[in-house]
Amino acid sequence: MPALDHGPEVKASDAILETRADRSPPRVPPADSRTLPNRSKATGTVSPEKPFPQQGNTLTGKQEHYLKRELLSQQVDYEITELASTTALQRFGAPFRSDFGEVAPVDSDLPILRFIFVHHVRNFPFLDQAREKEFWQDKLQVFLELFAQKHISSSEDRLEESKRRKLAIKAKKLVELMMVSGIPTASGYEERIRFSELEVVDRGAQNQGLLVNAPEGHSINGWDINVAGVRTTSVKRTVRYHQHAEFIIRVRQPGKPDHYVGRRYGDFVKLHKRLRTELPGKVLAPLPRKNKSATSHTFFTGGDDDDASSVSSVSTQNTGITHDDSGSLRNLVGKSHRRGVSLQADRASPRGSGEYRKEHVTLYREDQRVSLRAFLRTFLQNSQIAQSRAMYEFFTGNPIKVNEEEMEDIGRRKAMDEKRIEEQRRFYEVARQRAKELDVYMERFRRDIVERNGVTKLFQEIKEKERIADLSPEYQKFVEWLRIEVAATIYHLFLAEDNSPELFAQAKRIHSMLPYTALKQVIRIANPAVVMNGVLDLFLAQPFGTRSLAQRVLGLALNDGIKAFQKSIDGLVAKINDDVFCEKLKGFTNADEDTKNSVRSEAVVDGVDLVVAILKSEEIKPDLSPEQVGKAFNAYVAWNNAVENTDDVMKSGAELFARLKQLLKMYTRQRDKAMMLSVIEESVTLQLFRDLFRIFYEPLVRVYKSANVYSSVTDFAAFMDDMFQVLDLAQRQDISTDPNQTVQSFIDLCARHQDNFYKFVHEVHIHDNGLFMQLMGWLEGILEFLRCGPKGGRLDMNALFQGAVEMRQIDKAAAMTEIDSLIRWQEDRKKWHQDKTRQKMAAEHSSSSNQLAVPTSLPGSATFRSSDFGINEDDLADLDDEDDGSGSDSRDDSEEDVNPIAVEQKRRAKKQDHLRRNAGEPVKPEVKQLKELKEGFLAMLRMVLAD
Repeated sequence: MPALDHGPEVKASDAILETRADRSPPRVPPADSRTLPNRSKATGTVSPEKPFPQQGNTLTGKQEHYLKRELLSQQVDYEITELASTTALQRFGAPFRSDFGEVAPVDSDLPILRFIFVHHVRNFPFLDQAREKEFWQDKLQVFLELFAQKHISSSEDRLEESKRRKLAIKAKKLVELMMVSGIPTASGYEERIRFSELEVVDRGAQNQGLLVNAPEGHSINGWDINVAGVRTTSVKRTVRYHQHAEFIIRVRQPGKPDHYVGRRYGDFVKLHKRLRTELPGKVLAPLPRKNKSATSHTFFTGGDDDDASSVSSVSTQNTGITHDDSGSLRNLVGKSHRRGVSLQADRASPRGSGEYRKEHVTLYREDQRVSLRAFLRTFLQNSQIAQSRAMYEFFTGNPIKVNEEEMEDIGRRKAMDEKRIEEQRRFYEVARQRAKELDVYMERFRRDIVERNGVTKLFQEIKEKERIADLSPEYQKFVEWLRIEVAATIYHLFLAEDNSPELFAQAKRIHSMLPYTALKQVIRIANPAVVMNGVLDLFLAQPFGTRSLAQRVLGLALNDGIKAFQKSIDGLVAKINDDVFCEKLKGFTNADEDTKNSVRSEAVVDGVDLVVAILKSEEIKPDLSPEQVGKAFNAYVAWNNAVENTDDVMKSGAELFARLKQLLKMYTRQRDKAMMLSVIEESVTLQLFRDLFRIFYEPLVRVYKSANVYSSVTDFAAFMDDMFQVLDLAQRQDISTDPNQTVQSFIDLCARHQDNFYKFVHEVHIHDNGLFMQLMGWLEGILEFLRCGPKGGRLDMNALFQGAVEMRQIDKAAAMTEIDSLIRWQEDRKKWHQDKTRQKMAAEHSSSSNQLAVPTSLPGSATFRSSDFGINEDDLADLDDEDDGSGSDSRDDSEEDVNPIAVEQKRRAKKQDHLRRNAGEPVKPEVKQLKELKEGFLAMLRMVLAD
């Protein structure tokens, strides 16, 4: 494409580049002056003293950084948006073809995306073998340009966040983070805003953790619930009574007194079905399987209580008191016992007042209780489910009064929850202590990995050494650290969580069903490459130019969707009973993109709904009569009034406009499916799929065959058998009194099987034909960019700014004011986010101040930091700040618009809630002078990224 070849802007760019060439290499400042901002350590806030630029510079370190960040953000935003253009790839340069001929890197209109593609996409170990013309130009470029020409509907058309828009937002933030952290400034004095107080808050959050298994103080979306106890109820059927377990749920809401409800397992099944009906298409977590097992535990009771009061509630049944000293805390997690234990009390010797006696209590359906609590709390994590009618009636309908015996049962189960949490804490303390003993070795290992080609050296060591015992001492210590990590993970998954019993039982069932021996022989004999090629030929073949089987299958599914939309459209057209209105909306859906954009712009300028802009537009035929214009306007007024005031009279008048909006959405979605069908019908789609399969799958199959992967199936089966034995033993035996023994049992499990896993990795590595080393080299290339920046140089923000001032493109004072306003905005935004974080931490601390803290991070998980890999921690924190609250306006894509007025009310309520939660958030200042630096910055950026 044409370069910058006219006007004073070219001279400004030349002056900037000349200034960069004339400047002597920057003096490398001391580490403290580059990394530490001028702030007060006592308060953690930014110092009011304004820093001065370094000698010879126009901008301070902060001004340099945030000017660079603003200009990079503008460029990234532009390039991500331009990806939707049909000519985007033509402006990339090689390997894509262009109507303008060969596009040089210094002339690329999309330098950032071009750099990422050339250095981190095209040279990916699989894609680096793809041919320039046959794959990149004739298949991938043709397919992407074809897809862009279809103009799939936008988020504005559907009044919801489309998946493509969400992906674009994420991509923009990640690319911006990569560029801001990876491309340094020439002065070396770049500086960011930092708050030491934020680091303290973050550390507190990590250590405190979220007590998801705590019985009290865990409010989720306005509900604080706990499946607190279990009682037995009798129900008469025909002749006799039948006993059933009923789970007692304690319900707490802000500003309301606590109450209890009783729910049988069948009620949970009905809740699941009601939610499927109320929220069609919503993906719901599966209900835990019915589990009638009991759990044993030893309690201590005071001598002032009589024998009856020291026994669990009769409603729990199967309760026994013995002298058994083997009551294990591990039994709380899910050991099944016989339910026919008789109620016995040891009266061999009288108890004095104030003495304690040991009671061995079997609590009925304890595993089921904790799994159902995890099930409910998982549901409540979704605000849409938490606010549903089914969930409200489940928690509030038919409250019960809990008697004294049931309160004793609730108290004992609460004590079990607390002891389970205490055991988790002790386990993690021991595991952390053992991981801490390896800190010295892990620090050496971290330095080896962080330094140049550290990951490559690690895999080279694995390739050369046949056994773990042959590895260097640092790598052997890393293996020891991994054993602790894996042991803690197994413990956490299968023993520590509320849903651990359910997960444990499910894993055992799946393991018992898998035919490992037969699977091993099939993998040993079969040739996956030949099989998959045959399957591809079967599905992708086009005999005599007809449609392939894959096209027929996918086309059938899409045609079913198109027919379903047409059925809904026919019903709405009949209810609207105005062919002109319907033709207008259909004409907009099928119009060219320029016409659509024009109508959308009119809607924004006039501040009206898109449907109103479509109906009154003269660009879309047929035209409305004056009566129809008045009818449409009155319907729009009635719609707004019904949405905002919930007036029944106005709501009936708004039905026409509601149906029009729904019809537009149906037309839009139907067109989207038709466009996707047309893409699938294209022959280039099948060719691209076949090429991608061969590029990625065939190299892996070659490694799989040469490395004898089938032999690892037996090793995996042996590991699973051993793991289940260790878990069963941990649930049965009295090992909870010694957490060291608990930790050691899981570490020994990992140690027994680590050689088999290492052999698998080693065999794959030595037969990979260099694939592993290519992958590591590709990863090292990304890390090298983040640590050292591009090879083309650095961004000289002082030269850019001074050159623009000398060429009178910008007013120096006004530009300085805008940069300072951006810095203040960043400071205010960090403070605002810090206050929100502190308030959230205070709320969580107050709600769980009486609970035991369980760390959420695994032992040794903080070994590596983002700064080790070139990503500045402050830039990463800024990305987290921007993500906070994002997507709050989006609706669930699967939600059916049965009542458009209710959906619109919900959408506006979400928008208001988003505004309320973000009240006080600093608004980004508008910049005008800095936009004048765009052309000069683009010229410099092209030079830096042109390698």
